[in-house]
Amino acid sequence: MTIKVIENKFCSEQLVRFSYCDPAGIVFFPQYFIMFNGLVEDWFNQGLGLDYAKYITEHRLGFPVVSINCDFIAPSRMGERITLGLKLEHMGKSSLKLGVTCEYKGEQRVQAHLVLVAMDLDKARAVPLPEDLRSLMTGFQNGKFDINQFDE
Repeated sequence: MTIKVIENKFCSEQLVRFSYCDPAGIVFFPQYFIMFNGLVEDWFNQGLGLDYAKYITEHRLGFPVVSINCDFIAPSRMGERITLGLKLEHMGKSSLKLGVTCEYKGEQRVQAHLVLVAMDLDKARAVPLPEDLRSLMTGFQNGKFDINQFDE
């Protein structure tokens, strides 16, 4: 898996695995939602330099998706190396709006908008984003992160 940041977009190259596909060999649409969730985790871990699991288990702060809008433009096929992209489009008091894309060799396959909410896992209610997290996300949004770990 190749991870890189292009300006203020977190990108992750992923292999389309057999387990993601239907009998026709194309990605079964709900699998994209699983990939998007993994992309958010990777963004926290590699893009923001945080431990996503620790946020949930120790800080008891979760980030459930409360809204998703998704357009499936073209199929992705088993064996392809697709690129998932994540861009922080808006930060509210407790919410994040993320733009997510899936491309293969420059061809758009899927485009989605996700809204996540910071949630106190013990009280099961929305809470304001912690200031340290907000600061990291603002830096990312402004293109101040250089995590590129790949060879051109």
